[in-house]
Amino acid sequence: MNKSKHILWDLFYTFFKIGAFTFGGGYAMISLLDRECVENKNWITSDELMNITVIAESTPGPIAINCATYTGYKLKGLFGSIIATFGMILPSSIIIFLISMFFENILSNSIIRNAFKGISVAICILITQAAIKMITKSMKNSRKKLLPIVFIVPSFLIVFSCNLFAIHFSTIYLIFFCGFIGYFVYGKKVNKSNGGIK
Repeated sequence: MNKSKHILWDLFYTFFKIGAFTFGGGYAMISLLDRECVENKNWITSDELMNITVIAESTPGPIAINCATYTGYKLKGLFGSIIATFGMILPSSIIIFLISMFFENILSNSIIRNAFKGISVAICILITQAAIKMITKSMKNSRKKLLPIVFIVPSFLIVFSCNLFAIHFSTIYLIFFCGFIGYFVYGKKVNKSNGGIK
């Protein structure tokens, strides 16, 4: 197997594994994506994974699929993106097909029902772990240490309070607000470093 085919197979296998053994959607997958694509394989950087997460929230498609598409394209172009994306969606397609065939039997099985209760706890842990990693790396890589705290603390308190008191608040407003402030602060610094060129 030549190097090109090896990379394609590695892309397919890695994303197939992530797609097959991750429950709870894109947020739960971030931790595994970080471990496999950033730490183990060095296919993408932490900043790229964070940017993919942000873009995935603004564009159609789950985070994990967007990450697979981007990573595959970065390594092997269009064909690499197809292979990586196919590897990510194939396990879910098989699982959904099997569930649709045996849905009533699955729900009536107490072992499976109780297993999913345990899995739901693991999902919360995975999402929390991913959030902590992203916050830590964001603050570590930031040029201004105070600014991420100014973003994170109020944003967390707002979202947490809204969930706690069942207040309907769209996080879209929060994203736009933080994006505006980030552009103003960091954009101004970039313009200064470029001699005022916009």
